[in-house]
Amino acid sequence: MEIWINPRCGKCRSALTELDAVGAKYTVRRYLEDPPTAAELEEVLGRLLLEPWDITRLDEQAAKDLGMKQWPREDGERARWIAALAEHPILIQRPIITADDGHAVVARTPDAVRSVLPG
Repeated sequence: MEIWINPRCGKCRSALTELDAVGAKYTVRRYLEDPPTAAELEEVLGRLLLEPWDITRLDEQAAKDLGMKQWPREDGERARWIAALAEHPILIQRPIITADDGHAVVARTPDAVRSVLPG
């Protein structure tokens, strides 16, 4: 299992606390220091069953500068959204946990974190 975090984020720290409380084995990826590629974002979005606009932090300054709130949210625009997330990883919602069983969650609640834990 891998968790994408920003160490300054309270939701990320809470998710790590939840994982540690049950002794879960995981790898931490500080995605601002080690940004995901467009291909990695595509793969994670497939596991999340979400679209790139679903995991975009539109209130970040980079999103405002790009005018992303006005960007179309349709299949033909996916690559544009993914490219923006890859170029500006601060825009990626966090934390994201990719589970060993193949699915993934945006782990902003304790229930979401628990949903990726084995049995």
